[in-house]
Amino acid sequence: MQPLILNGQPLTIAEVLQVARTYRLIKIGPQAMERMVKARNLVERLIVDDAAYYGINTGFGSLSRVRIHPEQLNELQHNLLRSHSVGVGELLPVEAVRAMLLLTAASLARGYSGVRPVLAERLCDLLNARIHPCIPSRGSVGASGDLAPLAHMALALIGEGRVLAVPEEASRAPEQIGAAFSQPAVEALAQAGLTPLVLEPKEGLALINGTHLMTAYGALLIHDAAILFRAAELAAAMSLEAALGTATHLDPRLHAVRPQQGQATVAARLRELIAGSEILTSHPNCGRVQDPYSLRCTPQVLGAIADGLVFARSLVERELGAVTDNPLCFPDDRLVLSGGNFHGQPLALALDVLGIALTQLASFSERRTYLLVSASDPAMNLPPFLTAQSGLQSGLMMVQYVAAALVNECQGMAAPASVNSIPTSAGMEDFVSMGATAAFKAARILENTRRVVTIELLCAAQGLEFQRPLRAGAGVEQAYARIRAVVPAIDHDRVLSDDIAALSELIQAGGLE
Repeated sequence: MQPLILNGQPLTIAEVLQVARTYRLIKIGPQAMERMVKARNLVERLIVDDAAYYGINTGFGSLSRVRIHPEQLNELQHNLLRSHSVGVGELLPVEAVRAMLLLTAASLARGYSGVRPVLAERLCDLLNARIHPCIPSRGSVGASGDLAPLAHMALALIGEGRVLAVPEEASRAPEQIGAAFSQPAVEALAQAGLTPLVLEPKEGLALINGTHLMTAYGALLIHDAAILFRAAELAAAMSLEAALGTATHLDPRLHAVRPQQGQATVAARLRELIAGSEILTSHPNCGRVQDPYSLRCTPQVLGAIADGLVFARSLVERELGAVTDNPLCFPDDRLVLSGGNFHGQPLALALDVLGIALTQLASFSERRTYLLVSASDPAMNLPPFLTAQSGLQSGLMMVQYVAAALVNECQGMAAPASVNSIPTSAGMEDFVSMGATAAFKAARILENTRRVVTIELLCAAQGLEFQRPLRAGAGVEQAYARIRAVVPAIDHDRVLSDDIAALSELIQAGGLE
């Protein structure tokens, strides 16, 4: 893969994934270099001015009224990184750190931050050398950017803090990336032939003001949520077949009179998956007029979730082209403007919507799992707990318990973080987004939801065994074959944790698409 050239253009989610997960190389392009030089020249002219410029010759936050002596301007920037490196909790995963480094470099390369080009270049150097700052996960309120996490990230540029220097042979095995690769940043820089930077006025502030943690999580989660959603559509179609449901609710005429885009799209996708089904046409006189909501209302519920994911994606994609530090430099107008682009509210809202949507996805999936294992309707032709020897064997009884526990955890985390503000910085930052909290919750919810959908697929595939020799629709049968390649049919009680893990990994890798 060719290196990704940062020339000020908006990034795509796919590009973030390439750098974060497959270690694509990056470099700064010539147009970006030219813009950064122009903005830096403006800052250097302002340094000798008598006027006060926030973060350039003043303190920060509520200390912005304090003027800094010209001889202390460099020290001011180093002190900023040290004083703001107060994060706590477990370290961010390497893929999130890599995405943050990329997003920070891309933002600086757009030429409004007033930093020397060497800062953006050094961020690229860290990525290309697989040097990842150790960033404690908790500490951002998502207001004046992700201050604490970004301060820990920026410490590596000045040779302070610790990093995970990951050799190439380990880069594709995330479970191996941990304390064994931790070392002082200054040592890792030296091994890579790099020297610590001495920050100049405005540069520390430009590095830690920004929404780069929230955006990094947003890009990674939006990508993973899209894969999971398609697996959930498959699970719903397979459950419909396994439960001997009816396809009447997918008739396009129903959806034409309710113009909800997501609903119509999901209905069309489900029709495609069940096309050619022998199972669904095998029971015209079964006496069941309507299926339960978890089957019959699939287009409406999954469609609303799909629309929520589209909304969240749109906000994240816009941020991938943004400049979010403060103040910003406009060299053509010879202006430095102080504003609030660092505020995380758009991302906090997007991440909260994502968490809510995924919680609904999990809740809806668990209801179909319950339907399949409870066998409350004889017309479904399924034995209790999907085992031919009910009583002697418990079959898939317990997997529904697990799904219920995971859904309950998601429901507890789905309350929006972005509606809860705790003022900071002596009231200067009197309304904050809590977007980082929304990001961490959404990540946990996605992980839980993947397992819930995995359990539904496990049960639905087992349900199909009891409808044989009839064949499901072509799309469902294709998914069934891929499931059976990693999880054999359950003909006797066995430990299922490994089956759930293997099938979950298949979903995460996009193996059902």
